[in-house]
Amino acid sequence: MSLAVSLKHRFGTFRLDVDFEAPAGVTALYGRSGSGKTTMVNAVAGLLKPDAGIVSVDGVTLTDINAGLFVPPHKRRIGYVFQEPRLFPHLSVRSNLIYGARFAGLQDEREFDRIVGLLGIGTLLDRRPSKLSGGEKSRVALGRAILSKPRLLLMDEPLAALDEARKAEILPYFERLRDETGLPILYVSHSPAEVARLATTVVLVEDGRVAAIGAAAEVFSDPGAAHALGLREAGAVLTARIEAQEADGLTRLSTSAGPLLLPAVNGPPGTMVRVRLLAQDVMLATDKPSGISALNVLPARVRDIREGEGPGALVRLEAGDEIILARITRRSASALDLAPGRSVHAILKAVSIARESVGEI
Repeated sequence: MSLAVSLKHRFGTFRLDVDFEAPAGVTALYGRSGSGKTTMVNAVAGLLKPDAGIVSVDGVTLTDINAGLFVPPHKRRIGYVFQEPRLFPHLSVRSNLIYGARFAGLQDEREFDRIVGLLGIGTLLDRRPSKLSGGEKSRVALGRAILSKPRLLLMDEPLAALDEARKAEILPYFERLRDETGLPILYVSHSPAEVARLATTVVLVEDGRVAAIGAAAEVFSDPGAAHALGLREAGAVLTARIEAQEADGLTRLSTSAGPLLLPAVNGPPGTMVRVRLLAQDVMLATDKPSGISALNVLPARVRDIREGEGPGALVRLEAGDEIILARITRRSASALDLAPGRSVHAILKAVSIARESVGEI
């Protein structure tokens, strides 16, 4: 699947002017509230007719304003999962799902059973939406959208209304959806943890413009994108393999940068995961430290340093095949005599990695 979007639209003083192409997989539109993400998704869905632009999915043009082409929403074969599940309250879970299947003319019971099993909602089929938790409602809404056999699935802040416990419950199902259905997804979020776990491609949106586009590991570790991301969200996304579950509750991971010890990462040995490291949680030392409580010390080399307008600096490091970002003060960078090519050690406390920052690939 390839998605091509080129849009121009104006709301009062706000102007949207974006142009990007996304490959197959999960494409995340990431940015702060009001940056234009939902406007872009609504234009792709056909719920908004832009002032100008083109939208095409897999070579099928759905919008071409200059050519006078605007396919109505119900003919676009696009599934849309909103922030609120919007289930039919008078229907059971089974009937809500069947509605989606019938909309697509789907009669395949095996596909119905496959999606029900994939999302873990088999025990919910006879319940009404009022008897479901927030996470369960989200999974049912997702199942209904998938069973409509869309060519593209749009998800606009689908977890924003859930608390952290419910998000932790449903994210593994989203990962299974990404890995097992092959369904192309355009995912809107302002949660960096969600994006780092799920996205194949990240489109960073700022003030109605595309500020950066690329793999999650590239975008989140790019100092040039830190302003649009927010300095607190800048960091790195590492690829890791679970090596062992230790007796003391820690999980030992291997990365090309070196071994990592983190609190209880779910999965058997051999499982591949993504690990998000915030730049503000990374300390630097020019000599390998000893006698410290931090369990993770990774050898690295300084690639470049970007100084901010204030007292801070972002140091981009090469560690094996990985890129790590460290946020320190300019005073520290000067005291350590940091410069491109300098060998250092990146220090990371095991407990600084939140559980939601680790997800399966």
